[in-house]
Amino acid sequence: MNVRLNPHVSVDCVIFGFDGQSLKVLLIDRNYDIPPEKLTKPLTLKLPGSMVYDDEDVDTAATRVLKELTGLENIFLKQFHVFGSPDRLKKEEDLIWLQAETHMKIKRVVTIAYYSLIKIHKTTPSDGRVVWLDAMNLPELAFDHNNIIQVGLQTLQKEIQHEPIELFELLPKKFTIRQLQTLYELILGKKLDNRNFRKSVSRSGYIVPVNEKERNVAHKPAQYYRFSHSRYLKNQKL
Repeated sequence: MNVRLNPHVSVDCVIFGFDGQSLKVLLIDRNYDIPPEKLTKPLTLKLPGSMVYDDEDVDTAATRVLKELTGLENIFLKQFHVFGSPDRLKKEEDLIWLQAETHMKIKRVVTIAYYSLIKIHKTTPSDGRVVWLDAMNLPELAFDHNNIIQVGLQTLQKEIQHEPIELFELLPKKFTIRQLQTLYELILGKKLDNRNFRKSVSRSGYIVPVNEKERNVAHKPAQYYRFSHSRYLKNQKL
């Protein structure tokens, strides 16, 4: 396929996943195919992203990045910020890598950032460069990607207080109240009172118990619940 890249506009995707205990973010090892003796650093991680093609809009570019990486379609994706600082390429190794990757003399790039929420247990990226890391404990990343992730997390914190429906994009189809509370606590960055949280779940009307409990666990088996989209929409209309 003969495509032309726009050398000044890119998309970057903050892909969040939840493994039941921690909030993860999907990263790419950009040095995966480079011989170790030629590396300036042993491992340089970055967000999944791409320069935008001349004939595509930015939403299409972000969707393309996710499809190529995860093989998934119709997954949650939301644009949250534009990063256009002239210092984005201030690290020499970033500029060298970008120019080598694109074969262009790029000096500045504006990136449109998206966050995506996926069910991590259903995702098996075929790309060998992919790694899931704890979103709250990241090493120094390429470019300004630590900052992009931080802004994405701050955006998600605000969103779930008004649109809690987004949380259920991260949870399995059936989940426990403990899993749901853990996810809330991770994103909000604070502990929640167990009793008050369970009361809120009970009052919500759209978190529905299913006729099943945990199996093969060392503790008392917990009740499973599911998210009812129809009940959520009904509540929104009240």
